[in-house]
Amino acid sequence: MSKPKRAPGGFPVVGVVGGGQLARMMQGPAVELGVQLSVLAESDTAAAALVVPSAPVGEHTDLEALRAFAEHCDVVTFDHEHVPPHLLEALEADGVAVHPSRAALNFAQDKLAMRERLTALGIACPRWTRAETAEAVQAFGDEVGWPIVAKTPRGGYDGKGVAVASSVDELSDWIGRIGEPGPLEHGLLLEEKVDFVRELAVLLARSPSGQAAVWPVVETVQTDGVCTEVLAPAPGLDPDLASVVTEAALRIAGELGVTGVLAVELFEVRASGEAAYVVNELAMRPHNSGHWSMDGAVTGQFEQHLRAVLDLPLGDPRPRAPWTVMANVLGGDYEHLYPAYRHIMARDPGAKVHVYGKGVRPGRKIGHVNVSGADLDDARERAGHAADYLRGVITE
Repeated sequence: MSKPKRAPGGFPVVGVVGGGQLARMMQGPAVELGVQLSVLAESDTAAAALVVPSAPVGEHTDLEALRAFAEHCDVVTFDHEHVPPHLLEALEADGVAVHPSRAALNFAQDKLAMRERLTALGIACPRWTRAETAEAVQAFGDEVGWPIVAKTPRGGYDGKGVAVASSVDELSDWIGRIGEPGPLEHGLLLEEKVDFVRELAVLLARSPSGQAAVWPVVETVQTDGVCTEVLAPAPGLDPDLASVVTEAALRIAGELGVTGVLAVELFEVRASGEAAYVVNELAMRPHNSGHWSMDGAVTGQFEQHLRAVLDLPLGDPRPRAPWTVMANVLGGDYEHLYPAYRHIMARDPGAKVHVYGKGVRPGRKIGHVNVSGADLDDARERAGHAADYLRGVITE
C-alpha cells in the first residue's frame, strides 16, 4: 500500500477510514492547518479519492488493509461508523492512535448500547426496550401506545434501519432475523413514537486532553428520514433549554470518552407545558447538522475535527453571522451539475455551494449550500432555491 508523503517541519499525517464526502471536506482544512491527509478509500473514484493525493484503495472490513494504512498515519479517524469493533480493537492493540476510540465508538455503532448508557447517566431518552420476540414487541406497543419506532441496533443511517410500526405483523421480517449474525443479532430496539415540537442538534468537539468546544444549538429539518435543511442557530429556542441540551451533550462526550466531533440529535418536546428534550441519536464524526459551520462559524467542523483528533488547541466555534442556513442538495434530474452550479454562482454570489464529487442518484446527498446573513427568511429562501435548482426541481 502506497504511503503518504510527509510535509517538512514534523507535521503529522491524519488517516481517515472511508472515502466519502466527510473525508473529502477534511482536505481543505487539512491544507490550511499544514497537516497531511491520507484516506483509505473504497475505490479510486470515491469522493475523497478525487481530491486527496494519498488515497489507497481498501475495505474497512479488511484488517490487513487497515493495518497497512494505519502504519503510515500518526492518528486514525473515520468518515463513517461501520468499521467492525474487533478490527478497531486490533488496531488499538497495535498501538495505533484511534479517535474516537473503539470503546467510545461502540455507543454510536450500537443503538442498544447507546440507550443503555445514556439511561444509566440520567440523560433524557424516549421510552425504549430491547425486544427479542414478537410477544415482547406486542407488550411494548401495548404499554407505550401504537405506533412504535423500531430500529436495527447496528448499521442504520439516513432513515435506513428505522421503521414506524402500527402492529407486530409490520415487523415480522425483522423479528424473524433476531439472533442471526448481523444488525439484529442481539435483538431489536423499540422506542415510543415521540410527539415532538421539532428536531435539534448539538455539535461539539472534544480532544484527548479533555478540551471541548460547542457550536450553537441548531434546528434540523427532515424529509423522509433525510436531513434537508439546518437552521443555525435554532430560531426561537428557549435559552434555558439551549443551556440544558448543551450541558447534556458535553456530559455525554465526557462520560463516553468521545474524541473528535460528536453530534447529539435531539427531539424538542413539551413536558408539563415546558420546553424539554429527549436524545434521538449520536454520531461520532463530522455530521450533516454541522455543515453550516464550514462558512458560518469562525472554526468549521472539519477543521475542528482535525484539531481534536490531533489534540491541538480547539478553534473558536462562534458564528460569523446572525443566521446561517444549510440546504442539502439531493440527486435529481441533472446528471451534469456543472451548468446548474455556474448558474447558482452567477445568481447569488453570496451562496456557498459545496459539491461532493459523487454520481447523481435520486435522493442521494450530492452536495449542500450555505447562506449566511442577518435575515433568516432570506437565507432560507436563497439556500433552498440554490439546492432546488441543482436538483432540477426549479429551472429559473
